[in-house]
Amino acid sequence: MANTETALKEALTSIEGATGVALVDYTSGMALGTLGGSKTFDLNVAAAGNTDVIRAKMRTMEHLGLKAEIEDILITLSDQYHMIRLLKGRGGNGLFLYLVLDSRANLAMARHQLRRIEQDLEV
Repeated sequence: MANTETALKEALTSIEGATGVALVDYTSGMALGTLGGSKTFDLNVAAAGNTDVIRAKMRTMEHLGLKAEIEDILITLSDQYHMIRLLKGRGGNGLFLYLVLDSRANLAMARHQLRRIEQDLEV
């Protein structure tokens, strides 16, 4: 089992193209931990903003009567990918991993590795 700091370090170092990662509580919008980012890319601001994305998607699913759970959300920009992975089990309710990738990243591999990191994360 990995703690938050270890999980964030693993995501940033083991996922090719990763430039930032955060563990976020989407009920409050607060980042519980961040690693990476830059002077021009504030992970705390991005984390708070992406809570709105999750809430909007959950409301839409409720209105549509969909019973499925969100595994992850991918946002594609012209030069970056933003991956949001909702945590399941072991106290992960209300939390998500937020991963920022540059455009050279292999999305399938990043998704696979983020899922593995999630499984090992002890919150």
